[in-house]
Amino acid sequence: MHLHILGICGTFMGGVAALARELGHTVEGSDQNVYPPMSTQLEQLGIVLKSGYSAAHLQPAPDQVIVGNALSRGNAAVEHFLDAGLPYVSGPQWLGEQVLRGRQVFAVAGTHGKTTTTAMLAWILDACGRAPGFLVGGVPQNFDVSARLGRGAAFVIEADEYDTAFFDKRSKFVHYRPQIAILNNLEFDHADIFPDVAAIQRQFHHLVRTVPGNGRLIVNAEDTHLAEVLAQGCWTPVTRFGLDSGDWQARLNAADGSAFRVLVEGADRGEVRWDLIGRHNVMNALAALAAADAAGVDITSAIAALATFRSARRRMERVADTAGISVYDDFAHHPSAIATTLAGLRARVGTGRILVGLEPRSNSMRQGAHAHELAPSLRDADAVVLLQRAELPWDAARVTDALQGRGATAPTVDALLAALRAQARAGDHVVFMSNGGFENAPRRFAALLAQCDA
Repeated sequence: MHLHILGICGTFMGGVAALARELGHTVEGSDQNVYPPMSTQLEQLGIVLKSGYSAAHLQPAPDQVIVGNALSRGNAAVEHFLDAGLPYVSGPQWLGEQVLRGRQVFAVAGTHGKTTTTAMLAWILDACGRAPGFLVGGVPQNFDVSARLGRGAAFVIEADEYDTAFFDKRSKFVHYRPQIAILNNLEFDHADIFPDVAAIQRQFHHLVRTVPGNGRLIVNAEDTHLAEVLAQGCWTPVTRFGLDSGDWQARLNAADGSAFRVLVEGADRGEVRWDLIGRHNVMNALAALAAADAAGVDITSAIAALATFRSARRRMERVADTAGISVYDDFAHHPSAIATTLAGLRARVGTGRILVGLEPRSNSMRQGAHAHELAPSLRDADAVVLLQRAELPWDAARVTDALQGRGATAPTVDALLAALRAQARAGDHVVFMSNGGFENAPRRFAALLAQCDA
């Protein structure tokens, strides 16, 4: 079958493309922004990428068009396939019908930590002999690809609450029909499509309604918004996790979260020692371990697997150590994620200086929905340079002024890099935070350091 995927370089749609290719389909796709790492993965799979959304890209006509949720009416490719009467389907619906049906589906939902927890659970299952399929909304470093069919019954899917397509405004995850679902956390996000937290809770409850009575919900015991979701009705056994409450708990042996004991209903089941940091990643680990346990995986083996887990790319990924300065690339999209990530780094580096280059890139951040929370989320940073592009509709000085001398704005990425370079010195940790390409800022900064050090 000849498939054309619109929005193919998004992390989710790129995973759909990889799965379709593995199923034996002829796959090509179009996207407005073609950039690594997804473009590199797709090219390595032999998938033809076309830049832009020209109607000509759909000629000759494919057998089916798979539509990403970045596409809307008025787009030239959308108008063409509608006018031509071409068969079309959303990415989540195609995935649910063509890949997930008949599988033991593990869905990982939440405002934060979906990519890391999905990759983590897939690695645990793989290390324990389950050979799972998976689709991760990023590039997991334990695997060669972001998505694969797998050889076993299990399939782990990153379950996003964002809407499905221009013609299907339900959340993506309602298409997945999981037997085991992780509800990691729930905060206000996606201000472009959700008016308030209650609207997001409604979508999460739609997911809860799809989990069978002989399945399992793995739920953050410390999240009041999730408790309110379950109070709307729950028909599935619930396992709860948390640092200090729940069926699965953790006792930190290192302040930065790099070592902790796993407690199940009060019983010590083993220690995790790994390369990840931050309390948020300890929570992610508890969720993944509880989900694996619900599927019958040996706990001791699951805990041992985490010692060799490597997080997805762009999740506090250290990209360089140059001139005595450590440079990190982090996929930050929400103040809570920024705060917990920097807190983990602070616990690891102690009094070492932390410099942050921040791009308000997500739809919610660009709209200013989280502007009042940004300064508090940066409390562990010693200096912050915030990218204020000309098209940003709010004044970033609202944030930098609140940082009381620790913050500045820059109109371009070049200016941001120059400002950080002027401040950075040996022993510093420089973190670039954005959920977009950020014009390759972390690696450009590392190259700038190398030039100055030569």
